[in-house]
Amino acid sequence: MNSAELKRLVADGESEQVEFKRSTGQRTEAMKTVCAMLNGLGGFVFFGVDDRSEIIGQEVSARTLEDIANELRRIEPPAFPDIETVKLRGSKAVVALRIPGGGGPFTYDGRPYTRHGPTTRVMPSSRYQRILLERMHASYRWENQPAQELSIRDLDKNEILRTLDEAVRRARLDDPGTRDLEELLTGFGVISKGKLLNAAVVLFGRSERMMPNYPQCAIRMARFRGVDKTEFLDNRQEMGNAFELLQRAQRFFRDCLPVAGRILTNVFEREDDPLYPPAALREAVANALCHRDYSIPGGAVSIAIYDDRIEISSTGVLPFDLTPEALSRHMDPAPGIRSSPKPSIVEVSLKRGDEGQSG
Repeated sequence: MNSAELKRLVADGESEQVEFKRSTGQRTEAMKTVCAMLNGLGGFVFFGVDDRSEIIGQEVSARTLEDIANELRRIEPPAFPDIETVKLRGSKAVVALRIPGGGGPFTYDGRPYTRHGPTTRVMPSSRYQRILLERMHASYRWENQPAQELSIRDLDKNEILRTLDEAVRRARLDDPGTRDLEELLTGFGVISKGKLLNAAVVLFGRSERMMPNYPQCAIRMARFRGVDKTEFLDNRQEMGNAFELLQRAQRFFRDCLPVAGRILTNVFEREDDPLYPPAALREAVANALCHRDYSIPGGAVSIAIYDDRIEISSTGVLPFDLTPEALSRHMDPAPGIRSSPKPSIVEVSLKRGDEGQSG
């Protein structure tokens, strides 16, 4: 952090994601705020800024930074905010703690804290228990449970190898040096303790092995005449793994959506002009497949094409007590904060003229 960024962050005063402390003599209270920000959206704590947003600085030595580090050790589970020193004129400096959010629940001296505007408070027990439940949910959700009556033999070997090779080609994965399916699936995190997980079936299961235990691995596609669901022009339901379903959705778009074409002067190839941007459609379907709730047996991704729009829906609800209104607040972390992944909106509607915006 440089002095320009410091001045910009301080200029707006204290907030839910910014806290000022005159000096590290207030580090005990500051750590309660650090704990609260860890439990929330993250933020900054500045030592050397007073309540009037004046940057006054303080003397900073190795002992100063050691005192802050010792105080941070009282936060559980261990947290490691970035500690930066911004030098001012003369011998003084501001110590800035850059705190990531989206984790937790964290406690300081055994008590959890939360942030309400520029105020730090003890977190209510009910909220603390809910955050604990959310953490447990990641480990016990449907995708991480053992697959029902299926084994590696029921997976599409070619799709697994194709996924690996493509990831290596795009430099998103180092070549593991093996093509053994069990080793690869273990590396992908879809085998746990020697057991195939539901996630492996969703990603790589052969379509003929989906029924009867995996009816949710489906996509429903329809083309309607007009702007409502009164009359079908085409209606399909496909079973398969996520990669197959994405390909079948793209095929459905090619079959049902018009593509204009024109011949340009001095060019030997026709220039195609699809009604909707293919990249936007692909991104919308991919998001729907990735972020839907697969624990609902009757669920599916749905595509509905009308004369004036396309609607892409995925099955599921927003987790825990998250609301659509809260989503917009969670989309705006403080400048420089690494925000946690946010749930996707469960429905996307593309209208003519949309320039590739998809959820």
